[in-house]
Amino acid sequence: MRALLQRVSQASVSIDNKIFSEIGIGLVIFLGVEEKDNNEDVEWLAKKISQMRIFEDEDGKMNTSVLDVKGQLLVVSQFTLHASTKKGNRPSFIKAAKPEIAIPLYEQFIKECSGQISTCTGQFGADMKVNILNDGPVTIWLDSKNRE
Repeated sequence: MRALLQRVSQASVSIDNKIFSEIGIGLVIFLGVEEKDNNEDVEWLAKKISQMRIFEDEDGKMNTSVLDVKGQLLVVSQFTLHASTKKGNRPSFIKAAKPEIAIPLYEQFIKECSGQISTCTGQFGADMKVNILNDGPVTIWLDSKNRE
């Protein structure tokens, strides 16, 4: 399972030119599910994200988590995080999980996060427009298989 985090001042997801969900201070999480992902990947990733100290403390140092700042999450499914660009110029998405595997894990991830943090979402499989006011900018890449 892969996640691309962006620390934001505000963000929203629009579908069919209508705002579907929006957050204030927090994290936008682009989430990609791979065929081999499982519950362990979900739990590790949700815990890692909730405790990651990437928000500034009173001294201006990145030393507080989204929990500490009472921030929000906006989770957006993004199968393209599993793109393989090894051959040619057209990415292959063969490692991305099919919906019957990806949707339950995506929903489990949201449930895991929303137990601790106010969590909004996009709509799985929809054509979404994501509007982000990146704060920093701070962008972090996490991969549950490599634990990085």
